[in-house]
Amino acid sequence: MSWAARRRFIILFIIGMAAFGFLTVVLTATFYKAPSCADFAQNQDEEGIDCGGSCPYLCMAQMQPPTVLFTKALTNSVGRTDVIALVENKNASAAAKDVPYRISLYGTDRLLLQEVTGTLDLPPGATEPVYVPGVASGKQKVGSAFLSIDSSFLRWFSVATDSRIVPSVSNTKQGGTTSSPRIDAILANPSVIDMNNVQVVVLVRDARGEVIASSGTVVQSIPAQGQATATFTWNNEFPGVPASIEVVPIISLP
Repeated sequence: MSWAARRRFIILFIIGMAAFGFLTVVLTATFYKAPSCADFAQNQDEEGIDCGGSCPYLCMAQMQPPTVLFTKALTNSVGRTDVIALVENKNASAAAKDVPYRISLYGTDRLLLQEVTGTLDLPPGATEPVYVPGVASGKQKVGSAFLSIDSSFLRWFSVATDSRIVPSVSNTKQGGTTSSPRIDAILANPSVIDMNNVQVVVLVRDARGEVIASSGTVVQSIPAQGQATATFTWNNEFPGVPASIEVVPIISLP
């Protein structure tokens, strides 16, 4: 091979290597994605797919699933049904926000009458009520209700302690009349800032512990280190004798 041919070969080789290097950089920048906690792959130091390790969410295999303690359908009026449920998070150091749930209402013939959906927060080691008033149930009598949670939508994250500021409840009293019962409770705000639009749920149980009535309200404001009254009313008498009353403020996770 002549010197001129060798020189042309060397020049073409250098140009080819430069083009290859440039193309490699372009393709890498275009198609390569650094490992992340949202790439649907177990990489980095993850303990599962997009969970554990340096990722903010915990792996489902390490968590106890939420437990629906009960779901109860309560007659509101003709064609309307209130639903109350309790959901327990047994994980003392893990929480989940905006957990989607589905409530299914069935008639006495076990046919599906209605479904409603919503979300709830699951604070660490806590039991949270879910109260849905006035669900349209049609002319058929509601025989049962079930609340279900799709675990595939759960995103657990680690928390050392429950950082929520929850008002304390005291002086719960039943009043009103037999046909129009009323329950009042005092909510105390332990923090140094006002609490606004506090959702509160009440569960009324009979001597057997069965929920015979429930209601919800929103307390517009509880002043800093002050108090406010939560009031619940019904337009019909309780279907049993109240033996215990539980008032539960619902405070969202930060």
